[in-house]
Order: sequence, then structure tokens, then C-alpha cells
Amino acid sequence: MKEIKAGIIVLMELEGLPVDQVLHGDSLEILPTLPEKSVDLVFADPPYNLQLTQELWRPNRTRVDAVDDAWDQFNGFAEYDHFTRLWLSACRRVLKETGTLWVIGSYHNIYRVGSILMDLGFWILNDVVWVKNNPMPNFRGVRFTNAHETLLWAQKVKGARYTFNHEAMKALNEGLQMRSDWRLPLCTGPERIKANGIKVHSTQKPEALLYRVILSSTNPGDVVLDPFFGTGTSGAVSRKLHRRWIGIERDAGYVEVARQRIAAIQPGEYNQELFSFPSRRSRQRVPFGELVACGLIQPGQELVLHPDHGVRAVVLANGEISSGGLRGSIHQVARELLNAPCNGWECWYYVQQDGQRAPIDMLRLVYLENQTQEAGPANVG
Repeated sequence: MKEIKAGIIVLMELEGLPVDQVLHGDSLEILPTLPEKSVDLVFADPPYNLQLTQELWRPNRTRVDAVDDAWDQFNGFAEYDHFTRLWLSACRRVLKETGTLWVIGSYHNIYRVGSILMDLGFWILNDVVWVKNNPMPNFRGVRFTNAHETLLWAQKVKGARYTFNHEAMKALNEGLQMRSDWRLPLCTGPERIKANGIKVHSTQKPEALLYRVILSSTNPGDVVLDPFFGTGTSGAVSRKLHRRWIGIERDAGYVEVARQRIAAIQPGEYNQELFSFPSRRSRQRVPFGELVACGLIQPGQELVLHPDHGVRAVVLANGEISSGGLRGSIHQVARELLNAPCNGWECWYYVQQDGQRAPIDMLRLVYLENQTQEAGPANVG
């Protein structure tokens, strides 16, 4: 249960859930200690099992700092698959029934992860391709440059209600529906965490990538779990977006870096208008007739079925509309005219005072705003 007090999100009934902490240890040992069905989102950036067998050199004879860390070493596919099944099962246990999971990988591992994900009962919602604007070249020239990584987004229970902030992602993409190919640069420059001029983590992800993941599939106050926390990118972004977070990391050096990094972030006071973007589907249901009854729409007023379509309808006093012999609700008439499923609130347009056309859904928002003002401020304790 979430409650808002004095501009701060307060989570109730989270006893036993170590939110906003980096837990030092192995995910396979710590995940079983967390309460069942307690987190809203899992973001996982697991070892890729890259299977590198030789050093990489640039044309100028300088050595490439490749991923050769011990945590990425496995004795074959069987061992990697066993490890993957264990951590995915543990994450599934702590996910809420409405929860979703994001996992990122490369061609080395993502297909194996995806297969196990489906075997465990997850339902894949999307695969998203992170297209790197500045990928590392293939200096040996024996294969195509690896210029992308793949993210799988899956829900725990097929058909369950889950969070997807469609309008927020659309706004982030300049008003266009966001696609599943995300063109973002690698983590470089000041964002790249270094110690004595050397990268602290070989696979640090850019905050812009996690920003899309977390903004799209959580709401303020939701709990984001990262079982392979590294230097804490998911925690840093969660804190900035007023989400709660839990990080699990077995490398003591990464743990300390992550704690310092996140502690330095000052997200400011929570404001619902700044950080919460409820979907249109979650809006309160309003009969179109209510807009007629309160005078926001007048009987006899003309509506247009999308400005580019040209079909017109007349509003009736009982809240129905009439167009070319068809009569019914805004949804029924639009479906008949378009011969396709549609939402009448978004299909029908009215003329505003400035002469511009806007969807009648704008009037529904005005109606709801008026109702909220008449009801007065909510009592939040």
C-alpha cells in the first residue's frame, strides 16, 4: 500500500523488504531471503558468458580493455544455463503477480536466457534492441561490428495487469509511439565511473537506457530489484525517478562505488505531477452524456471523426451521436464507421474556441478536473 504524506512517498507494509539498500553478497543466496511477491520490477544485467579466447588489439597496437572479469567465466553452456535457471527462478518468486522483468544480453547469451525465461512461465512482452550510436569496432575485421544488445521484457503471469506508461514513453519520443529499437550511446564521458583513470566496471550501462526501462514499467514508489547491481545504475535512476530499489552485488568494490554514487543523488521532494503518468485506461470512467449534461458539449454540436477523415456527427441531448443514419454511443458509431475497434474519446474531435480541433477526450479531462476541484483537497493523513 502506498500513501503520500508531506510530498514524500511512504511505503507501508514492507516489513522485511530492504528497500534503498545495496546488499553485499551472491544473488542466489540473498534472493531466497526476500519476501515472496514483494517487488514490482526486476532489471537484470547478468554475466554474458562472452567466451573470449584471445586478446583484442586496435590498429594502433593498443590493447582493448575487453570483458575478461572472473564473474563472466563459466565452464560451458550447461553451467551457464543452470546458473540462469536458478537466478530467474529466484526472481520469479519475489516478483508480484503483476510484476515484470527486464533482462539485457548479447548474442552470446540472450537466446539461452530467453528460452529458460519462457520455460519458467514468463510471458515475453517485447524484445527491445539497444542500437549503440558509438559501438566498439571489430578491429580484426573478421565479423560485423557488434553494434547492439537485446533486452527482453516479460511479465510474470500471462494476461495479468502490468504497468506500461505508454503516454510517458510517447512524450519522451517527441509525441511518437516509442519503437522497440532504442538508439542510445554507450556509457562514456563524465558518466563513466573511473578510478585512477581506469574504468571501474567493464559493462556499465548508460543511465539513459535504464531511464526508459524504469519510466516505462514502474510508477513512483514501486520497488525495483537488480540482482546484478554492479556500480548501481538502476538504483541511481530509480532514486532520481522516486522509485524504491534493492541492489544485490557480490563484488565489494562495486558495492562501495554504488553506495557512494547513489548517496550523492538528491532527487528533491516528490511531486505527483512531475513523476507520475497514469495511462488513459486508468482514468475514471465518464459517460459522454455527463459532458452534455454539464454543458461542456452542446446538443446539436458537430463532431468530426478525426480531422483527416472528414466524417461528421451531431451530438444528441441524451449523450448519443448521430451520423449518416447511424445512432448510438461515441464508441458504437465510430466502430461502425471505421469498421474497426476504436476508442470514441480519441476518435471524435470538436472545435475549440481558437478554431483548432481537439479530441473530445480533452473535455473529459476538463470534466474530471472540475470534479476534483469541487471535491476539495484529499485528506492524506
